[in-house]
Amino acid sequence: MSLFSTLNTSYSGLSASEVATATTGHNIANANNDYYTRQRVVTSASIPFHTQPGDIGAGVRVTQITRIHDEYTFSRLKDSSNALSYDDFSEQKLTEIAKQFPDLKDLGIANDLSNYFNSWNDLSSNTNDGSQKVALVQNADTLATSINNSRDTLRGLQDSVNEQLKSNVIEVNQIGEQISNINKQIGNVESVNPNRANDLRDQRDKLELTLSKMLDFSVFKGQITSKNDIDPNMTDQGVGYHLNISGNSFIDGATFHPIVIDNSGNQSSYYSLYSEIQDGTRYDITGKIQGGKIGAMLDLRGRTIDKTTNGGYPSDGIVQGYVDDLDTFANTLITQTNNIYASSASLKKISPVHDDLKSDIALVDSDLNVKERTFDLVMYNNSGKEVARKSITIDSSTTMDGTLGNSIVEKINSNSDDNGDNNSTNDIDDYFTASYGTTGVFSIEPKDDHKSENYKISFEDQGTNFPGAIGIGQFFTGNKASNIAVKTDFKNDPSQMQGYKAPISGNNDVANSMTQLQYDKLDFYRKDGSTTTESLDGFYRFVTANMAADGEKSTRHKETSTALFNTVNSEFQSISGVNTDEELTNLMKFQTAYGANAKVITTIDQMLNTLLGIKA
Repeated sequence: MSLFSTLNTSYSGLSASEVATATTGHNIANANNDYYTRQRVVTSASIPFHTQPGDIGAGVRVTQITRIHDEYTFSRLKDSSNALSYDDFSEQKLTEIAKQFPDLKDLGIANDLSNYFNSWNDLSSNTNDGSQKVALVQNADTLATSINNSRDTLRGLQDSVNEQLKSNVIEVNQIGEQISNINKQIGNVESVNPNRANDLRDQRDKLELTLSKMLDFSVFKGQITSKNDIDPNMTDQGVGYHLNISGNSFIDGATFHPIVIDNSGNQSSYYSLYSEIQDGTRYDITGKIQGGKIGAMLDLRGRTIDKTTNGGYPSDGIVQGYVDDLDTFANTLITQTNNIYASSASLKKISPVHDDLKSDIALVDSDLNVKERTFDLVMYNNSGKEVARKSITIDSSTTMDGTLGNSIVEKINSNSDDNGDNNSTNDIDDYFTASYGTTGVFSIEPKDDHKSENYKISFEDQGTNFPGAIGIGQFFTGNKASNIAVKTDFKNDPSQMQGYKAPISGNNDVANSMTQLQYDKLDFYRKDGSTTTESLDGFYRFVTANMAADGEKSTRHKETSTALFNTVNSEFQSISGVNTDEELTNLMKFQTAYGANAKVITTIDQMLNTLLGIKA
């Protein structure tokens, strides 16, 4: 043992104090960095000199610069961040929708619906009044336009969520690529033990926390180790790294497998998400991704997409549910209005084109909501007298014009005694003929070989919904909220619209039935397979009430998620965050240690000078 050995011992103390001071300065510099984990210098005594009468210390050495990180708390922080991001995005969109559909009597569709039925009531007092017909058509057109615009609003928001989905998935892939690059750098730094890539690990944690705001994922970083000798809260993981999304590999060490987003061949341009392996095989994960902003987008927009049905739009999703309910409302309004208007007698009845209604498919199995009941064909003469009536029953096998002998066309054209006079030459089939062509148009028209211009035909439905569903007598055209409209003939010339059933002046049966329609309990066939029985106004309020309830529920969920996140974040910061008061205290401690070691070196220098002076 010599003075030079003692000098080296003190020098080790100076070096350790310099490293500790530099680390403390690094902590203080990042005190306002939310993604920084405070670091601590770990020291131990150098290997001593083994002598008699005992060991002589050889100073101190820095064994590691480690970060104070608790992986368990960090995992809870990611989970709470994931939930908060999901609820925040959901609350934003659902609140916006709720504001677009206020359930107020003097605003929006509810008000337009009331004005529409009031116009029918006004017309019932004088069905020949031209000004009342003009007002009715105008109010009906306003109602249809409001329904169109409301659906456009919902679809527009759904479309915007779909586009945001694309940009967010691109961001997820960018994060994944960055993490894989950082993993490579961490591996290079930590290949030499006990080196720790603390700042790189912080960068990776920051990216993980950002990724948790986007979607759920699981990550394995190797065996968790606890280091109570450094800090009781410290748990960290090894050098391995495997991150999976929906059970599919996303990052495997330095290897990155991006999520593929694609809408090719989809008429709606709505995206589906895929996990793709090396050979190009894709696995659809659209329905599996949960949580975070992207999970909220998929739950709002819808996940289940079949390119061959519904125009490529989702069959599920909160916003899609609103669109479907608005379509159900419009479809029921159209069908029930046209059911009644079909009873207004006219020279002929012609439906619009039904491309998807095959002639040999059972009507009750179609998407027209036709029911197994009866409707009547009624024939009037020019004096408004009913001269014949034929009942048509629809059962489980009734088609439009099939080959099984149980079709609407066959039943209407069958020879029957419709007026009970035992005369087979003056019935409905003798004056009118029904047909359903390959073009998908159903019609009942006068026969050319009779003087049919003296007679008019009408439908009286007894619960089948057939006249309104097939559109044989239209006041409204279309079949859903996006295409509901007043018949063009009536918009161009309101006087063509009639409020009578029997074709005589003073008859107001159709106008009265239309007025009553607003109070009737109707069956609303929702896209989810359920049936709701309500009035038209009641069902619309049911829809808007659901929107308002969803908005309020999302707000409550966000408040809960925010409180949970704040609690977990406070716990995380108390462990890993920088406390400037503590760091300043450490700085003074290290400064004192540095000065004390410097004093030892000064003392040894004086002793060496004395020794050299004796020798001289």
